[in-house]
Amino acid sequence: MKVVLFCGGLGTRIREYSDSIPKPMIPVGNVPILWHIMQYYSEHGHNDFILCLGYKANAIKEFFLSYRPHTFSNCTVSGFGNKVELLERPQSEDWNVSLIDTGVWRNIGERLWAVREHVENEDIFMANYSDGLTDVNLDDMVARFRASDKIACFLSVRPPLTYHLADIDDNGNVRNFISSNQSEIWINGGYFLFRKEIFNYMRAGEELVLEPFSRLIAEGKLMAYKHTSFWRSMDTLRDRQVLEDMADRGQMPWRKSRPEVVATTVAGE
Repeated sequence: MKVVLFCGGLGTRIREYSDSIPKPMIPVGNVPILWHIMQYYSEHGHNDFILCLGYKANAIKEFFLSYRPHTFSNCTVSGFGNKVELLERPQSEDWNVSLIDTGVWRNIGERLWAVREHVENEDIFMANYSDGLTDVNLDDMVARFRASDKIACFLSVRPPLTYHLADIDDNGNVRNFISSNQSEIWINGGYFLFRKEIFNYMRAGEELVLEPFSRLIAEGKLMAYKHTSFWRSMDTLRDRQVLEDMADRGQMPWRKSRPEVVATTVAGE
């Protein structure tokens, strides 16, 4: 199943990093968050990726064009780099990555429309904002969507921040206070499943989750997959630090498995 990844945004809410590199290339641990997201899909058996590039597209292209697995793995080096022995099996060796420049100023809907010919033969395909990590059971999400008659599905999660919601009448009287995690508020978690018919609901220039989703809702063709376990987007420096701290502690719930320890020789350059 193909996976469309939206990698072209400006990342204005985390500008301290995105001024120099595109948001998907901001590191979590020793690899970009984009790598973590792709590895998540790969661990579920999905290795065919379509990257919608835009802002600083060359930085993402360069990452894949010059990718060397020993840069991100434990290894033993001899002969001043002439021989490199990997101590972990590279887990991304089967990836097929299409790098498509979809422009800097396009919204998500326009980026998806720009790559429609790459998924036109897919009955179902996936899509992702490329800035969030989760431990959602992707296999179950796909199975439920496949069994439905819906055109689109999105991961629905609780807001990551806890705040208090006030129920106030027109006269300013407070009727109730509840915590956000006790409310029925759900947000879009940025993980999508689509049938190819999604393009019949799209129009030029429209944002994906606004007009197209409104048309789907009107016809009862949009579903949400509620997820209450781990999910975190990287919108701010604080979000990035939370994910970085988790990676430093080796607590990465978005990873199904740890790298297998093996000995693999890579020729030096």
